[in-house]
Amino acid sequence: MPLLNARFCPRCGARLVMRDEHGRPRPTCPECGHIAYRNPVPAAGVILTGRAGVLLVRRKFDPRAGAWCLPAGFMEYGEAPEKCAVRELFEETGLRARVTGLFGVYAGFDDPRVRAVLILYTAERTGGRLRPGDDAIDARHFALGRLPRLIAFAAHRRALEELRAGHRGISLPPSTDAARPAGRGSWPSPNRPALRDRGRPR
Repeated sequence: MPLLNARFCPRCGARLVMRDEHGRPRPTCPECGHIAYRNPVPAAGVILTGRAGVLLVRRKFDPRAGAWCLPAGFMEYGEAPEKCAVRELFEETGLRARVTGLFGVYAGFDDPRVRAVLILYTAERTGGRLRPGDDAIDARHFALGRLPRLIAFAAHRRALEELRAGHRGISLPPSTDAARPAGRGSWPSPNRPALRDRGRPR
């Protein structure tokens, strides 16, 4: 579902007007000063590889129904990204896994519903049986040299290209797992500059 532009203030109900805030026009309440920011939505997923290749799932629903992607999904409120990643893996593939490293962080601009920030982890399988579930109609391994032609999102295509080029991410300490409390982040990849928050806290 596409994002809708806010028209009324969620605090006082006044009609919002466009005002320049921090260098760009934003819907702003003329009565109480509330600014209706449109921030990207965090998502997390897993890159799970083995002798059979990398695990991908085929999407059941739009956007891009029928296309393939990495097991991933949007974070729940209060959920740690590592926990989201292994939860989505289990829901979509039936496999349980342990996060072993941070593969990369990607901006998602081509999902018509939202703008996303995708956090991808490497993981090690710990159990379960491969079977598609939730919003996946298929789940299987692909050799890196024989990936499906139709990959749903640009961020997933970029991650797979990096994987094929030999990028393996950065290992995380054994104590860093899905039990990490919400609000604590992970370490940036040494192959990429650290991400910095350029906006005001809100």
